[in-house]
Amino acid sequence: MTTKKVVLRFSAETADKPIIYHLVKDYDLIINILKAQINPHKEGTMVLEISGDKYDEGISFLEKQGILVQPLETEVVRNEQRCTSCGACSVHCPTQALYIERPSMDVRFDGEKCILCLMCLKICPVRAMEVRV
Repeated sequence: MTTKKVVLRFSAETADKPIIYHLVKDYDLIINILKAQINPHKEGTMVLEISGDKYDEGISFLEKQGILVQPLETEVVRNEQRCTSCGACSVHCPTQALYIERPSMDVRFDGEKCILCLMCLKICPVRAMEVRV
C-alpha cells in the first residue's frame, strides 16, 4: 500500500468540490488531512497524507479536476547545536511535533507529526528550525 504526503492547491473553481469524498468512496483511499485552508469561491491549499492501492488513480482524478498536486518533498529539521530548549516553538506547534520532554525540559522534535506550517521557523529566536529540500 502506498502512503505519501501531498500538497493540493485549489483554484476558485475547484475549492468547493467534494474531492475528499470521491477519493475515499471512488478510490478507496485513506485520507489524513494534516492542514487545510480552503474557502468556497477562493483559492485554497490542503496538505494530505494519502494511503491506498489506488493512489495513482486518485492523483489522476485530482489532476483531471484541475487541482494542482505537489509531492511534499521538503521537511523541517531541528539543528541540535543551535537549539537552546527555550520551548518557544512548542507553544506554537499545532500538531505537537515540537514538545517539551519532562522532567528534563528538553525540546524534542517528531518530524512524522510535522505538517510544514513553518510556524517554528518564525518563532525560534536562535533559528534552530530549518527547512531541508
